[in-house]
Amino acid sequence: MKKLFAAAALAAPIAFAHPAQAAPAAPKFGDPVKVGDGLTLDPIIDARLRYEHVDQPATDADAVTLRLRAGAELKSSSGFSLLAEAEGTAALTDDYNAFPFAVASGQRRTAFSVVPDPENIELNRLQLQYKGKAVTVTVGRQRINLDDQRWVGAAAWRQNEQTYDAVRAEAKVGPVSLDATYSISQRTIFGIDAGNVRDFAVNAGPRQDYDGDFVFLGAGGKLGPVQLKAFAYLLDYDPVFFFANSSQSYGLRATTTLPLSKTVKLNLAASYAAQSDYGSNPVDYSADYIAAEAGLAFKALTVMAGYEQLGSDQPAAAGASRAVQTPMATLHKFNGWADVFLTTPNKGLQDVYVGAAYKFDGIKALPGLNAAVTWHSYDSDVASLDYGDEWNASVGFKIGKVALLAKYASYKRHGTQDFATDVDTEKFWLQAELAF
Repeated sequence: MKKLFAAAALAAPIAFAHPAQAAPAAPKFGDPVKVGDGLTLDPIIDARLRYEHVDQPATDADAVTLRLRAGAELKSSSGFSLLAEAEGTAALTDDYNAFPFAVASGQRRTAFSVVPDPENIELNRLQLQYKGKAVTVTVGRQRINLDDQRWVGAAAWRQNEQTYDAVRAEAKVGPVSLDATYSISQRTIFGIDAGNVRDFAVNAGPRQDYDGDFVFLGAGGKLGPVQLKAFAYLLDYDPVFFFANSSQSYGLRATTTLPLSKTVKLNLAASYAAQSDYGSNPVDYSADYIAAEAGLAFKALTVMAGYEQLGSDQPAAAGASRAVQTPMATLHKFNGWADVFLTTPNKGLQDVYVGAAYKFDGIKALPGLNAAVTWHSYDSDVASLDYGDEWNASVGFKIGKVALLAKYASYKRHGTQDFATDVDTEKFWLQAELAF
């Protein structure tokens, strides 16, 4: 019955979207529709079907999930717009554990490995926006992706998107770009069955959303060929069990592209940040974040190498330590697709990686065909621990408007286990996505 209800709820927005395209003069499905003088209505449809397999020493999992987002954006020629979007995820199998933490839900199945894509129905976005030539202001539940999403992102890889209840202002003042956000709630990927933190005891661990006071600040501009951005992220969480993630991070990010010839270019990126305790965090700590990446692009081929350090606050001899954490990041993008390091180990993390990607042109049967492979080597920041290594590989292409993707991740641990998720892990995904 639950799945039938979920399917009906997912299908309802599509049913309401059909009349607009039935009109004789209507544009193609998915295109904005003129609904009045200076007003257009832009439908939003995004469907994604995914199979995910997880293989670990004591457990495994097979998850088949279908995610649908449906909504519309009403735009005015004056620069104002109103966007509303619902999101629902249905599970076509139950051979996986949807929650990596204890919660009173039938989706918590500890006999299986974790695939954090629970069944869910939610209001994903509801925002009012003004967009002018120099200023953009967005109010409401919204998607926020800042820079490379290392600090703040929408976690788009998971079926349930991470959004924020926030006020955001973006402005251009001469050569300087300014970006300021104040948020009161981080709407997580875990959904309604994870519970709401306001409704449970402080140690229960419900994680539908995390309330608090969150400030994201950024200012950037160009210095010759280099794009520079200074940033500050101030996170003060309300839930007691999440106090340890309250932090202040201040840093600088630099990116540039240098043409070496007509067909070769060098892409460079580097970041530094200092993180320390803030607000409700009871632990006094201070640690550094460092990242650097270089990529050489030659026609359709790109090769790259990088280093990322999420530092720890104490030397090995000092005992217990505290490492840099990024709880609002799009974590799947970093430190390997096996997702072993979603939480940084207390002794920190050093990730050295190399990779290559290729875009195949001229293959009519498989338009947009692309392939990528990356190898990671992981060590602790203190105590000289060898955490292991990981291979990632992917292949993607399109058939019509449907994007198809296959991905693989294989993490092999080395040495002594230092944290709970440090186990050999293999993951495989098959995915089809259609978006308008």
